Amino acid sequence: MSPWFARPGKASRYGLRLFCFPFAGGASANYRHWPGRLPPHVEVVAVELPGRGARIKDKPYLRMRPLIENLAEAISPLLDLNYAFFGHSMGAMISFELARELRHRGAAEPGRLFVAGRQAPQIPDTDPITYNLPDPELISHLQDLNGTPPEVLAHTELMEMMLPIIRADFELVQTYEFREGQPLRCPITAFGGIDDIEAQPIHLEPWKDQTTGSFQLQMLPGDHFFVRSAERQLLELLSRALA
Repeated sequence: MSPWFARPGKASRYGLRLFCFPFAGGASANYRHWPGRLPPHVEVVAVELPGRGARIKDKPYLRMRPLIENLAEAISPLLDLNYAFFGHSMGAMISFELARELRHRGAAEPGRLFVAGRQAPQIPDTDPITYNLPDPELISHLQDLNGTPPEVLAHTELMEMMLPIIRADFELVQTYEFREGQPLRCPITAFGGIDDIEAQPIHLEPWKDQTTGSFQLQMLPGDHFFVRSAERQLLELLSRALA
């Protein structure tokens, strides 16, 4: 099996694959319990980026383009079923660019693109650069984002292992440059956290310009990591859409 993907489901036959892309610093393990909470015909395929999980020794990507090119090669054999993409934050950017790359290569687009907690790609990112902050300042920034448990932030050895991956992912995101192109044909659903100041409806609504298909915006309770705090509601919405 390709090191790029973790397939935690147990069923032998599926009708649709849902590829799940992680947030910065995240891993395939973030989606390990999703198979039991989505319709049984949906196979959850969690993307494992280099530098984490079983690929902890692999060098992480610092730029979007080479990541997308290599990911497109790796995912091609798994496009023999209908499929959809779900990406949270950094994962939303990766899934969007991958959908465009697959279209460029002549492959079918995903049946639906789900993006969570990330402003539309054409909106300029005006947030300050953080990937090159000194360790104490970067840890403080992670604390503000509220996505890393306090006990992990306080664990010196664990943070020494995690910070290089987080820096790499932040650099991948913060050096991303959107290029104009034809909108996708697949429907797009954007999810946001009501208390996420960086991905409010004004930032999420412009995702509609990236598709000629239908568009939906769903706001859920929580901050940037509403995918955890409102996971039950999120999976219910995904289940309905994938049914």
